[in-house]
Amino acid sequence: MIGHMRERVVAACDGASKGNPGPAGWAWVVADESEAPARWEAGPLGRATNNVAELTALERLLTAVDPGVPLEIRMDSQYAMKAVTTWLPGWKRNGWKTAAGKPVANQDLVVRIDELLDGRKVEFRYVPAHQVDGDPLNDFADRAASQAATVQESAGSELGSPEPPPSPDTPQSKAPRRKAAAARKNGSSSRTIKAKFPGRCLCGRGYAAGEQIAKNAQGWGHPECRTADA
Repeated sequence: MIGHMRERVVAACDGASKGNPGPAGWAWVVADESEAPARWEAGPLGRATNNVAELTALERLLTAVDPGVPLEIRMDSQYAMKAVTTWLPGWKRNGWKTAAGKPVANQDLVVRIDELLDGRKVEFRYVPAHQVDGDPLNDFADRAASQAATVQESAGSELGSPEPPPSPDTPQSKAPRRKAAAARKNGSSSRTIKAKFPGRCLCGRGYAAGEQIAKNAQGWGHPECRTADA
């Protein structure tokens, strides 16, 4: 179990849904002593909402980490954080009903997370998503969850998987004019748009309707692949 013999564990978790609901995935990452990504895991959820993906990522992280070790969890989901901290006590008092008297959404996951939080020391820390110089652990978890949602396959350090590719939702630094001109000459573009229909990138992986894509020499595909064949 992760964290055994450590004084404190710093981690991040994230979920992704391509369409909300749509193809979804979850991911978590645990940092080493220097707070660099050390161990991680990601998995597919089939068709699910983003909220389900976010809660699943948190549940999988709590399951993987030793409950006896203090844990800091970095998340970009206000819903998931508030669900298991701010709103949870009231839901339990109301018999798992909201203030409006409606059944709590995703109750099975919330109940499971409540059980995993019982008796352990956990600090939740909100971090903004998709920032140029954002939190590196959150960025890693975001990329891993997005890839799992897209390809619907499990990945992680235990499986020997490569680091997940850059997220098309994170703003990139502006490329020098000469590089931009070379990209246009080779038939690619730095501009991204939302795909109207699902398709397949030149790298062989598919992309979903609504996902950010960019033009390359062979058509359209993932932004991170637009210079792959230049």
